Amino acid sequence: MTRVAAIDCGTNSIRLLIADVDRSNGAARLTDVVREMRVVRLGQGVDATGELAPDALERTFAATADYAALIREHGAESVRFVATSASRDARNRHVFVDGVRELLGVEPEVISGDEEAALSFAGASSVLPIHDGDQVLVVDLGGGSTEFVLGTAAGVIAAKSVDIGCVRLTERHLRDDPPTPEQIAAAEADVDAAITRAGLDVPLERATAVVGVAGSITTITAHALRLTEYSPAAIHGAELPLGTITGAAADLLAMTRAARAELPYMHPGRVDVMGAGGLVWARILERLHDLSGGRIVTATASEHDILDGIALSLN
Repeated sequence: MTRVAAIDCGTNSIRLLIADVDRSNGAARLTDVVREMRVVRLGQGVDATGELAPDALERTFAATADYAALIREHGAESVRFVATSASRDARNRHVFVDGVRELLGVEPEVISGDEEAALSFAGASSVLPIHDGDQVLVVDLGGGSTEFVLGTAAGVIAAKSVDIGCVRLTERHLRDDPPTPEQIAAAEADVDAAITRAGLDVPLERATAVVGVAGSITTITAHALRLTEYSPAAIHGAELPLGTITGAAADLLAMTRAARAELPYMHPGRVDVMGAGGLVWARILERLHDLSGGRIVTATASEHDILDGIALSLN
């Protein structure tokens, strides 16, 4: 048994998992000790400016300092800090890297989209069974990018990261509250083009099942289930018809931000970007249904994702 700490720093949130890893029976199993999430919006404005904003860095460093204290308190033996889309895109990412190194004592890794995709698949597949013959498409819908990963029980077949995400599309297109039809059409065109790019590297039509991970997708699932609070136990593994999911996504897109804020399962840090999250997920599912010749009729939500994959990568 080894105690590890994993940090996933994305465009919208920074998350910590301290877990005990048991490798005694061959396949590694994680037992959570601490699992936390803070919305710091590191990617604020990056799509437009190409740089990490000073106040976004300040919020991220404050959360990192708190996480460092928790890691020391719980005695993690190894630590891995992974940063994704926003820090990949930023010209001044050295400021971010230097700050994290000073606070945490480890070198933050600004990973490629392909590695992000592989870690997401590892995390999702560690807790959702993949049967022989299945080709599962894991979709990780983030703030700045979305990863498409096709794999089997043996591992990843193909992966692609594309620059569409709930923060990026909100800042680029969905500025009104609620967004106008013209803004929605422009965002959909971006998403459609990104799915086409992903399909050049990942044979999306071969998927026999779809698993969605990350906060936008789990929140859409909570909305589809009409939960009275955010419940990971109810969300994880929920397999819903595509029409139910896309209906919930369209509902969130049409809502005002004030109406979203009243939903009992809505994290305050997702209120302004959930319309874009819904648009992306609905567009992906509709396209997968068509590409599969109608074979894909449901999608499953997973609460386990890249954060779990990072933890599993540690010894």
